[in-house]
Amino acid sequence: MWQNGRPVSSPPAIETQDLGHRFGDRPALEGVSFSVGRGELFALLGPNGGGKTTLFRILSTLLVPTRGEARVFGLSVRSAPHQVRGRLGVVFQNPALDPQLTSLENLLYHGHLYGLGGAELRRRALDMLRRLEVEDRAGDRVQTLSGGLRRRVELAKGLLHRPDLLLLDEPSTGLDPGARREFGSLLRHLRDTEGVTVALTTHFIEEAERCDRVGFLSAGRLVAIGPPAELRSRIAGDVVVLEADDPAALAGEVGARFGVQPRQVDGTLHIELARGHEFIREVVEAFPEQVRSASFARPTLEDVFLHVTGRRLAEETRPPDGREASK
Repeated sequence: MWQNGRPVSSPPAIETQDLGHRFGDRPALEGVSFSVGRGELFALLGPNGGGKTTLFRILSTLLVPTRGEARVFGLSVRSAPHQVRGRLGVVFQNPALDPQLTSLENLLYHGHLYGLGGAELRRRALDMLRRLEVEDRAGDRVQTLSGGLRRRVELAKGLLHRPDLLLLDEPSTGLDPGARREFGSLLRHLRDTEGVTVALTTHFIEEAERCDRVGFLSAGRLVAIGPPAELRSRIAGDVVVLEADDPAALAGEVGARFGVQPRQVDGTLHIELARGHEFIREVVEAFPEQVRSASFARPTLEDVFLHVTGRRLAEETRPPDGREASK
């Protein structure tokens, strides 16, 4: 943390202050301030276009922010990018492996970029592949590996030079649910046994739920941050979902009769209130012809995101020229 303009001892793994970035006249990040403690598993959750990848690129020194400051272990990404890179392991959203090389060859090539070589590099590369449980695929070309195995090789490459901070941009993209759960277990193992700080961007609710803390990034702004359970507690009670042929009309009638404020989401009505099972019985009895189906559940992080931002995670933001907005 900063005191009197200077970092104190043992600064956090990540710290940003009033961080902002613009692409021309379009803002991608606006006044983002947060910190990630050492040894923490942290997730940035948000839809495409929310600013996640822009923030990730700034932290990995690939993009210079328009305003504000970002520090990694007290090192400024502006003034000390080379030192920052030496502390980082990065796994990009898009594959960064050479498909024509073997798993081992990819790691050896990566190690040379960090000044490693000889027998020590080969030993370390094989050790990383062993830890990620892909040592038996060391001699296989990457193009022959499944998506889950490629992700393991990517992570082995990112950890090869023993970074203090692992940055993962949408690491589970392309993985099936089982592989995502397995990958999450692997990240927690690295945190617990290696002391690695992990910061990832994601739009998968289950991935964020398993992190120590989660930050909601929407339209370039950090709108909420905290442990998953603390964020879920922002919704007191249950989330009731009603389906109707005319949801707008039903919303008005339900609101007037029960004093609640239904929110229309993709043709359904979402209502936050205590004792959802009792409310379902009452609303179905009151409007048997309008309600086609009704359900309730405890709030998820997606419900909280909708509660805080008024937007669903699945929504995308695109600039006027039609190109994909910064993620």
